[in-house]
Amino acid sequence: MDRFLSIYLNDQLAMGIAWRELARRSQKANKGTEAGDALARVATGIAEDVETFQLIMRRLDIRRNPVKSVLTGLAERAGRLKPNGRLTSYSPLSRFEELEFLIMGIEGKKQLWDTLGRLAGLSSRLPDIDFARLIERASEQRALLEPHRVRAGADAFHE
Repeated sequence: MDRFLSIYLNDQLAMGIAWRELARRSQKANKGTEAGDALARVATGIAEDVETFQLIMRRLDIRRNPVKSVLTGLAERAGRLKPNGRLTSYSPLSRFEELEFLIMGIEGKKQLWDTLGRLAGLSSRLPDIDFARLIERASEQRALLEPHRVRAGADAFHE
């Protein structure tokens, strides 16, 4: 069972690192705006979640697979090269897609914390990790980004 848990945790860590980098990049692209402020808070929260996740892995004595993290980082960077409707600048579609992808990641993170706490039984193995609070924090992150996602969608599709 721990072999499958190790694979699962390494897969999820790699994705968490990608979401963290996307949040940081999006925050920089939207600096000085309300969306940028919300993204800064979410980027900080995602970075804290990645740290919590790494702590869980250390406490379970699960080694990090550096290859997965590197490959995911490269994939996140390659995603920057996709067409966004503008040749050299940030577009309303870029903002919308980044917010949309971040919200998808946050929803996945809620499921992740539930899986770890309940299905993988980590709430009993690591009783000091508050999985319910981690789920609640993800819900708060989603709520913080949602109005900006809606506004960005309206801007992108009604330009």
